[in-house]
Amino acid sequence: MVGTGRIIGDGGTVYQVVNIAVDPEYQGKALVKQIMAELKCHIDSEIPDEAYVSLIADGQAKCLYCQFDFEETMPESEVMYYKRT
Repeated sequence: MVGTGRIIGDGGTVYQVVNIAVDPEYQGKALVKQIMAELKCHIDSEIPDEAYVSLIADGQAKCLYCQFDFEETMPESEVMYYKRT
């Protein structure tokens, strides 16, 4: 496998784009952009318009996601997590 990406959700109101990854040998060839384009096509055609679709963008990845109409949620929302120690 060269690359992957997926959308998880409850089948109705909440979805998240997760696990977008490309094999290091194939990085830098716009494959992440192609994967995201396919995921966005699925979002637009299969997920209800009223559903909330989110993702977590690390570092400059937010520049990629902005190209697909994702917007920052701050200050209305803030990403939080729980890490077990």
